Amino acid sequence: MTTPNPAPEFSRPVDVRQVEGLTPTLEANAQEREALARRFTLVRLDRLVAHLELSRKDRTVSVTGTLEASWVQTCAISAEELPVSVSGEPIDLRFVPELTDYAPDTEIELDSDDLDEIEYTGTHVDLGEAVAQSLALCIDPYLTVPDAEAARAEAGLSKPEDLGPFAALKGLTTKKD
Repeated sequence: MTTPNPAPEFSRPVDVRQVEGLTPTLEANAQEREALARRFTLVRLDRLVAHLELSRKDRTVSVTGTLEASWVQTCAISAEELPVSVSGEPIDLRFVPELTDYAPDTEIELDSDDLDEIEYTGTHVDLGEAVAQSLALCIDPYLTVPDAEAARAEAGLSKPEDLGPFAALKGLTTKKD
């Protein structure tokens, strides 16, 4: 038995047959921002707005625009809260009909134009979920406060370069006078 996928936190479905020339502005409300903050493990998401332009060629829907957002997340080292914001972050993606003519284990070659494509079935695409995924790409999972190294040393944590495969070789170098 399969469980159904949960509804996206920020859903804005649009009919692909009616997208030509649309210029929607999507803004997440407080409940949607709270749900997205949980999904992306943020302390809170204060603002999420996307200004989009849509066009269509056959069944491919092109979406361009910008993203504005502000949120608070924790430092990866000290767990201090850090405010972050983005403004004018570009959005450039395409919704394409789901491919059905490939085998699951077949290698597929992608070129740079194929990288920001979201497959869809039916007649609707979800602009809100696409904006949420664009936001996720803006979030730095290893964001640290300026004095993170001091917090790392105080907690007795090693530096990342001290844990790599060449860490043992680091002590073998000789210093020249």
